Parts: sequence; structure tokens; C-alpha cells
Amino acid sequence: MNGMKTMQPRRSRRFDSLEQEAFLGVWRTYDRLRAFEDELFGRHDLTPQQYNALRLLRGAHPEKIHTLDLARRLISRAPDITRLLDKLQERGLIERDRPADNRRVVRIGITDAGLALLRDLHEPLQECHARQLGHLSQRRLKELIAIMEEARLPHEE
Repeated sequence: MNGMKTMQPRRSRRFDSLEQEAFLGVWRTYDRLRAFEDELFGRHDLTPQQYNALRLLRGAHPEKIHTLDLARRLISRAPDITRLLDKLQERGLIERDRPADNRRVVRIGITDAGLALLRDLHEPLQECHARQLGHLSQRRLKELIAIMEEARLPHEE
């Protein structure tokens, strides 16, 4: 070798930055964990966004929520909230009304059928969450929640 160092080929970096690696890790994790919910909700002809809307409406029940308030509270943005609500109403899971004094306002409430569907989903969804994250200790889950909240905080509306 004549005292010369052999040059190792440079390994290409998988990520441009730690931020990119963290973001792609969150995205990949979301993709893997979401598959469990997609399978469960698919059996009930629901999307995760529709489930989230029903859950929020149950929280307000027996009151009704204005459409824009519901849209703001959804976990992920619903670009077409009207279509999402149309599908839930077609199935009899929600009801809408327009106050006589302001026909531009639409209020949404969950129906008995919507409440029954959420009751039916409760146990299977608990089992789904256990399959998704049940391998983590309570301490690690709390750490994960805190880290995600800290990462999200500057970007919340």
C-alpha cells in the first residue's frame, strides 16, 4: 500500500438534513399506522375524515355545529367539506339545518344512526390503536405526544 490511504467511495447521504429525515420518518410512520384505520373504516364505508367529523359532532351533541367551525376542528383539512357532509347525510349519519334568520349559515348535528355507528366502532377502534401503538410504554407514548405537539405548535392556526 506504500503508506497511501485507500479512498473509500463516499456514501451518498440518505437525507439532506435531520429535519428532512425526521419529516420523512413521521410521514412513513403515518402511512404504516393509517393502514390499520383504513382497513377498519373501509369495513364501515367511512373515511378517517368522516369518522373525525362524526366524533366532533358527537362531542357537541345535542347541539349543532356551524359547517366552518367543524371544518376548522378536523384533524386534517377537508378541502371539500360540503362533499364530506353530503356523504354522511346521504347515509343518515348527520342532519343539516339552516336557521330561518340566516339562510347562509348551515348547522350540522349527528343523528341517532351516527351515534350508533360510533358506538359500534368504539371497541374495534380501541383494538386498532392497540395494534398501532400498543407496543410502546405509557411513558414513551407521552413523550411521543409531547414531541409531536412541540413540532406542530408553530404551525397551528
